[in-house]
Amino acid sequence: MKSNLVVPSALCSFIRGQFIAPADQHTLPVIDPSTEQALSLLYEADAKEVDLAVKAARDSFESGVWSRQSTDKRQAVLLRVRDLIRQHAQELAGLECLNTGIPYQQLKNLHIPGAAFQFQYHSEAASQLKGELHQQRSGYQIQVSREPVGVAALISPWNGPINLSCTKLAAALAYGNSCVLKPSEFTPLAFKKLMEILNEAGIPDGVVNLVNGRGSITGAALAEHPEVDLVSFTGGCTSGKVVNAIAAQGMKRTTMELGGKSANIILDSADLDVALDGALAAIFMTNGQQCLAGSRILVQKSIAKDFIDKFVARTRALRIGDPFDPNTELGPLANQTHMNKVLGYVKVARDEGATLHCGGGRASGFERGFYIDPIVVSTSSNDMKICQEEVFGPFATFIEFDTLEEAITIANDSTFGLISYLWSNDLAAVTTAIREIRVGTIWVNTTLVGDPRAPFGGVKGSGTGREGGVGSVEFYTELKSVVIPTGGPAPVPKLGIPH
Repeated sequence: MKSNLVVPSALCSFIRGQFIAPADQHTLPVIDPSTEQALSLLYEADAKEVDLAVKAARDSFESGVWSRQSTDKRQAVLLRVRDLIRQHAQELAGLECLNTGIPYQQLKNLHIPGAAFQFQYHSEAASQLKGELHQQRSGYQIQVSREPVGVAALISPWNGPINLSCTKLAAALAYGNSCVLKPSEFTPLAFKKLMEILNEAGIPDGVVNLVNGRGSITGAALAEHPEVDLVSFTGGCTSGKVVNAIAAQGMKRTTMELGGKSANIILDSADLDVALDGALAAIFMTNGQQCLAGSRILVQKSIAKDFIDKFVARTRALRIGDPFDPNTELGPLANQTHMNKVLGYVKVARDEGATLHCGGGRASGFERGFYIDPIVVSTSSNDMKICQEEVFGPFATFIEFDTLEEAITIANDSTFGLISYLWSNDLAAVTTAIREIRVGTIWVNTTLVGDPRAPFGGVKGSGTGREGGVGSVEFYTELKSVVIPTGGPAPVPKLGIPH
């Protein structure tokens, strides 16, 4: 698969249905994390080029070529996008694998099909959108409808580039908006193909535009542009706060999905074999680089020793290697800076008195690549940095607890609130936990099950707003109320008439 990939030598903006020729711009190398070799060259869009992209989106929106198109016609185009993504799934997965280090099998079987399904779901949801009619007031009827908002700035991260971008794109387009997409500068490789797919499917020129570059340059210019109406951001907390502050200056609507430090609670009433499988998947899928990782594993003391021993044994047996190898379970981390950050938390753990069970260094047997041995530690206090800060890598931290109430307290003792996992066959314990844990989503006796029908997002430091399901409807549409008199002319106040 890898040898058959056609890698673009240069990556540029896509504006009004055309790729912009490289100019005298700042360039960034695109690196293969498995070899540390440069794959391509990214030309960064500056504020001037961002302006061209936003104006293209604004022109297309105001023209009505997409925003006033019938829902049926929009749906047909989006279903064609779905079909083309499926048709080119191997190529998209391959480019993504080359660029991210995520195992190819996970990309081909999960990420890319998930991206395709976003276009199916949101096009179907838009086709079922309902208005309201209020006739309670005598002599009047009030109709309430939803309309597209305008120009959407979509800023996506490096840990699931195509899938997470399509989550935003599909919803924005289904409800009639025009878009400017900015993927991460670390992982832009598959987006050239995605733009070609959108073009082939029949998305009109200017409705979807692409700009590449760093958040401080391209992202900031996009978020602050006066013609942008709403900003959807997925990424790190620090960057998200900056983007949110910039957007707020222009009174722009935002959704912010900023990460997590999720508690994975395992009670002694759980099916422990299934819980073990789930705990491993929750922290090590996508190379551990996912906002919804179950990175704090809370285990009841009565089962803790046996569970941790089995977890460590399975962790040591994880197959680390070339992400294109179908047997690989853990590929390289995304880039060198991030690898150094993850490994830096091993020293933090030791300094805080945590017990290191396994991992903590570069993986042996690799001359090149950002490969590390997955890390498992135990600690007695949730106050430690390794329990409070998002490591965003294959780094599992165990905390033991006595009672469910103690586990809930630990789970809520976090500045984040994105996801929680719960493993138990005790109905009373489950109903108590799902009521009292403060997060956006709780997975009970399952793991990593996403569905665009359900709103996704977090509380506290994990962000604001929701996307998916009703969350996407509310974010990507604007309510309009129209008041119409019935049964003849309505009484109107008469002012300025002499007595």
